[in-house]
Amino acid sequence: MDIIAHTLWAGVGIALARRRWPIGKRAAVAIVTLAALPDVLQLLPIIAWWAFGDGSVAALRAYAMALPGREPVLPVLVAQWSHHLHCIMHSALVAGAVTLLLWALRRSLWIALLGWWSHIVIDVFTHSKSFYPSPVLYPVTQQGFDGIAWNTPWFAVLNYCALTASVLWLIFGQRRKSAK
Repeated sequence: MDIIAHTLWAGVGIALARRRWPIGKRAAVAIVTLAALPDVLQLLPIIAWWAFGDGSVAALRAYAMALPGREPVLPVLVAQWSHHLHCIMHSALVAGAVTLLLWALRRSLWIALLGWWSHIVIDVFTHSKSFYPSPVLYPVTQQGFDGIAWNTPWFAVLNYCALTASVLWLIFGQRRKSAK
């Protein structure tokens, strides 16, 4: 899934959760931030290559918006760093270890981690085997589930239609509720 859709789905999740539990503004911002972070972090080596090397904004844009099989050629080190950051941030094993560590330190769930977990769960099903599959068992394996590539045109349209419908349902549902 793309970064914008991840943040929007996290926002929908927060709005739904707020109907039952209090979620403060800081927690909501942290959830949305962690929902986007896995994809942002994997762009950092490419951004660094552009800022400090001989990369270009066009290569960065081409990487971020690439279709399966049309990713731009990157220097080996940049591609490896980006790949491993992708694997680390999309791994349920890594997220589980971080969750358990924070649980041990805080003795409670840090609610913001739900943003990261939502990112992983969504990406498992919205990345194909040929286009950044989500390696949920990294570092044990880099294999990923063969889902539907999020940038497949019909799926992207369906995703944003579902997001729009969800937001409208939340808005009009809240208006109906407050009118009673």
